[in-house]
Amino acid sequence: MKRMTNDFGNIIADNQNSLSAGAKGPLLLQDYLLLEKLAHQNRERIPERTVHAKGSAAYGEMKITADLSAYTKAKVFQKGEVTPLFLRFSTVAGELGAADAERDVRGFAVKFYTKEGNWDLVGNNTPTFFIRDAYKFPDFIHTQKRDPRSNLRSNNAAWDFWTLCPESLHQVTILMSDRGIPATYRHMHGFGSHTYSFINDKNERFWVKFHFKTLQGIKNLSNKEAQELIAKDRESHQRDLYNAIEKGDFPKWKVQLQILAEKDTDKLGFNPFDLTKIWPHSVVPLMDVGELILNKNPQNYFNEVEQAAFSPSNIVPGIGFSPDKMLQARIFSYPDAQRYRIGTNYHLLPVNRPRNETNTYNVAGAMNSDSYKNKEAYYEPNSYDDSPKEDRSYLEPDLFLEGSAQRHAPLDEDFYTQPRALFNLMNENQKEQLFENIANSMEDVNEKIIDRALKHFEKISPDYANGVKKALKK
Repeated sequence: MKRMTNDFGNIIADNQNSLSAGAKGPLLLQDYLLLEKLAHQNRERIPERTVHAKGSAAYGEMKITADLSAYTKAKVFQKGEVTPLFLRFSTVAGELGAADAERDVRGFAVKFYTKEGNWDLVGNNTPTFFIRDAYKFPDFIHTQKRDPRSNLRSNNAAWDFWTLCPESLHQVTILMSDRGIPATYRHMHGFGSHTYSFINDKNERFWVKFHFKTLQGIKNLSNKEAQELIAKDRESHQRDLYNAIEKGDFPKWKVQLQILAEKDTDKLGFNPFDLTKIWPHSVVPLMDVGELILNKNPQNYFNEVEQAAFSPSNIVPGIGFSPDKMLQARIFSYPDAQRYRIGTNYHLLPVNRPRNETNTYNVAGAMNSDSYKNKEAYYEPNSYDDSPKEDRSYLEPDLFLEGSAQRHAPLDEDFYTQPRALFNLMNENQKEQLFENIANSMEDVNEKIIDRALKHFEKISPDYANGVKKALKK
């Protein structure tokens, strides 16, 4: 057996779990293997995005109609607040020239220009994801991209990875369901997906998930409908969004939250920061808090859509992170990708620039067009009253951690309960579509990998496995 190493020949003992402070704890910066994998992945493509390359976007606003002051001090979530925003939709795996109507997860990334700085919520049209540890992310994306030998996409690679990482079964079931190909960007939900934190003016922490439910209704395409549409129009989603806004048919989404007190996480019965799982609505109900609308098209696609740069590291007072391992890694990976793809000063581009006052000591760098505002001091701490200084009143409450620093395996290996619940919610027609879609996606997949997949489906439900078996024989 060949031993796996990093780029410098260091033998890798564990390529499945990142280094964290306890099984539920945040990641450690000393995990040089994780950083190497993520930094290398961010530099694999020039100049398009490594993922989410094909996208469309529009400007709009979010209005909050509920009183959330008990949960967060963030101005963006105070009752009556109207916040301008920029929302970019995308397909995830496809390249810049990919067709819009392919079976793929859709990106749903929102940049809120709040009074306290930019807040970026980087999500998808699904509440879950394929993996829960970013250590696996570069490998996963490789399976969605082209084989470096043949330069072809590989169903075999995708199913090989999914069946060896059964935490992906929940997301795979969503992807292969009738909702795997949205008819348009307007007719799908959006989710923040990760768990974030709310912090109120008493410095109390609550865990929160963000949901955006389409008010246009859900519409999806079958494989046959998608194939016929792609043959006529590879930009079908972009055309639909642009034309709808130009006609004044502004798309809207209901804004909903799930909020869980920091002390109540045990109610879930599983790790609340596991991105492959949802919070059941029966345990943490959805709260209606406002509405999001898109009402203006970009005027220059390259300047505004292609150069739009999102990162979950952009947060505002009252909104914070969680120990979600995928989120923790994206805090590093996203801005690193943007600095590489667009440049050190990508934040100065109009679409990325905050609309409130900024006071920073970060200066110079390529393409810096900003005026220099600081006077005597160009550093901090300093002795000058008119030079910007830290404000410790904005410190977040302590997050208590436990456990040893090691490459922790996940807290549970229950890969089947939530996919089973999703499968049982499907009607017969939806199940038939699921079986057919999976069978179609297994073309040219090795029999050994198909058998492994069927064993996983059997653990979800015998009906699931039998349905796929029958579809494979057609």
